[in-house]
Amino acid sequence: MFAAGHSCTMPSAALIDAVRFSEPGGIGPAAERLRDAVMDLCGLRTAVTHNVASREPMRDGNGAVLASEVFGFRGEESRWWEVPQLALSSPIVHACRVEAEPFWCNAHGFFTRLPNPLLDVIDLHDFRIRAMTAAAIVVPIHLPFGQIGAASFLSPEPEANDLSDAYACAADALAVLARAFVQSYVKVTARARPGLGSISLTKREVECLRWAAAGKTNEEIGIILGLQRTTVRFHIRSASVKLDAVNRDQTMFKAAQLGFLGMIN
Repeated sequence: MFAAGHSCTMPSAALIDAVRFSEPGGIGPAAERLRDAVMDLCGLRTAVTHNVASREPMRDGNGAVLASEVFGFRGEESRWWEVPQLALSSPIVHACRVEAEPFWCNAHGFFTRLPNPLLDVIDLHDFRIRAMTAAAIVVPIHLPFGQIGAASFLSPEPEANDLSDAYACAADALAVLARAFVQSYVKVTARARPGLGSISLTKREVECLRWAAAGKTNEEIGIILGLQRTTVRFHIRSASVKLDAVNRDQTMFKAAQLGFLGMIN
C-alpha cells in the first residue's frame, strides 16, 4: 500500500536535471539520484531497463550493473536481467509493447487512465512468477529505431499487490524521471548509426512500402497505384538501398521504425 507522508508533487527542474547526464561517468550518480527520488516520492523500489528485448543490463561508467549495485536487486531470486526468457514470457514486457503511458498491474489486470483493449488480451496466468513481482507501476519508454525501455516501481513488501494509490499520486512524476534517465542512458551508450538521420524516401517509395506492409504483392501494388510490377520492385529496391536493408521484410521494418509508413501522402 502507498505509505502516508510521501510527496505527490511533480519533480522540480533541478531534480530532473539530476537524473540526466551526458557522459558515462554520470550514469552511476544519476541512477542513485533516481533511486532516492523515487523512494522519497512514493516509497517504491526502482528497476530499469533501457531495452526490454536485450539481456544486457544497464551499467555505470565502470561497468557495474545498476540493477544490483545501485537499485539493490542482489538476491538470486531477484536478478531479473539474468532470466533468459523474460522478454518473451513477462506480461509486463508484453504490455510495454502495446502501451506508451504509465500503468500499474497485478495478477488481476493492467490499470491505466485511459482504456487500452490491447492490454486486456495479455495472458496473466502465473503473473507473480512470470513478472517476478506481485505488482508494479510501469513506465514504458519508447525510443528511436523501435527500442523499448521500461522502468518498474515495486513495493518493498514482496507480497503487496495493490499499487493503485501510489499510481494515482505519483505515476506522472515517475514517468518524467524515468524517461529523463533512460533517454540519457541510451544517448550516452548508443553506437553510431551513420546516415539514418538524413534518410529521405520518395512519395512513390513510401506508397509502395505501405502497400507491401499491408501484404500486397508487387503485382497487386502495381494495379492499385497504376504502375508496372517492375516499377514497384524498383521503388522498393531503392528504399531498401537507402535504408541499408537486406530484404523486403527488413526494409518495411526499418521504414516503420523511422515513421515513414505512417506518413500521409
